Amino acid sequence: MPQYRRAHVPGGTFFFTVVTHRRRRLFHVEANRTLLGDVIRDVRRDWSFAIDAMVLLPDHLHAIWTLPRGDDNYSGRWSVIKKTFTTRFLASGGGDAVVSDGKRRERRRGVWQRRFWEHTIEDEDDFQVHFDYIHFNPVKHKLVKCPRDWEPSSFHHWVKANVYPVDWACGKCPPPTFPEAEDDYGEAY
Repeated sequence: MPQYRRAHVPGGTFFFTVVTHRRRRLFHVEANRTLLGDVIRDVRRDWSFAIDAMVLLPDHLHAIWTLPRGDDNYSGRWSVIKKTFTTRFLASGGGDAVVSDGKRRERRRGVWQRRFWEHTIEDEDDFQVHFDYIHFNPVKHKLVKCPRDWEPSSFHHWVKANVYPVDWACGKCPPPTFPEAEDDYGEAY
């Protein structure tokens, strides 16, 4: 079995990609988006962390988190978020996808992919690239033509804070460019 190595940077800032099981389109349903938001808020009450940016697409999400000083346990937070969402989703009538007997024995329910992809933010430039990537992601996936048109995104918060103009990346100038890297799910991020 492969050994997965995670970066442990207490108080660090991290970029994440978290994907549903077999890219199941769970988050095109508003009730599921609301449920995930509630779960994240509940976890943040118990395990403090800042969400610097986030976008929720139908089958995956991207986020940048900053952890409290001295704390490097983002894996524990994602574990609780995924488990709690799964429990509440199934209790509310959501169905789990078909998984193998082996995955069932591992208590996998076919809601989330087992792991997530993480990248430690190294500096301000790295932060900006990932920050823009998150907010441009719905356009990249051809879900909308402008980031402002995708509701489940922190883009709207950052427009109100005067970080982005409302028409950022709306076709009046070339779209942002991002370094070519691939996450563990085969998606260039």
